[in-house]
Amino acid sequence: MNMKTDIKPVTFLKAKAADLLKQINETHRPVIITQNGEPKAVLQDPESYENMRNAIGILKLISQGEEEIRCGKSKSQGEVFEGIETMLKAKLHEPQI
Repeated sequence: MNMKTDIKPVTFLKAKAADLLKQINETHRPVIITQNGEPKAVLQDPESYENMRNAIGILKLISQGEEEIRCGKSKSQGEVFEGIETMLKAKLHEPQI
């Protein structure tokens, strides 16, 4: 983050919206918008926003997985493959319609 270019007052946003959007899309750095000296919003390019949301989603899945392991709600690799093998064998022996 560049403090000179990445923090702007809301009045700058009102006056120079197109320039600000160009900067955000070229640098892929978010810009903090302030009002009365306080941060009020963050502007970010769509690609960076999507990447951030994907990363957060992955972190949530990892956290959930770790919690399930702590609670004993996990299976060993062998158990998983045995279950898959059992399901596949059952499918092979099902009558064809």
